[in-house]
Amino acid sequence: MDLLTLALLGVMPALVIVGGLNDLTTMKIPNWISGLLVLFFFPAAFAVGLPLPQLAAHVGVAVAALLAGAGMFALRWIGGGDAKLMAAACLWLGLAGSGMFLLWTGVVGGVFCLGLLFARFHARPYLANAPGWIVHLMEPKGDIPYGVAIAAGALLAWPESPLMIRFIGF
Repeated sequence: MDLLTLALLGVMPALVIVGGLNDLTTMKIPNWISGLLVLFFFPAAFAVGLPLPQLAAHVGVAVAALLAGAGMFALRWIGGGDAKLMAAACLWLGLAGSGMFLLWTGVVGGVFCLGLLFARFHARPYLANAPGWIVHLMEPKGDIPYGVAIAAGALLAWPESPLMIRFIGF
């Protein structure tokens, strides 16, 4: 059972990495990534014995994150895929882990944005033989693939999430 539980818990890091890489290379986060995160959360939560009230709190945090993300999407601050990935990550992290997730996402996002803006300013002469996704990423006024920061924030918050703590037994 522990191997199955470990495999279920590995779904979250694997899918947020796929989401971040997809956003980096295509400026899109497909719905199937967030959908699978939601789908696999429930078997993972039951596998670690997450109590129903705590499970309900995880769902509540995810709904709140989705509403906040929808508001940010409406203001054109983030993309729709970013909002869904953020909500799906909050589902896995719950109330206890979402604060650190949002903090890490903000820190990594700020550093990533500054680095990308610097690269966009200085990289133009070196893009002649670069792959198309890098050329697109280096567009001076292009979008910022914030899914990268969301993925990093989720990965940094994951070890101290309620599901991982229950799995390890602390």
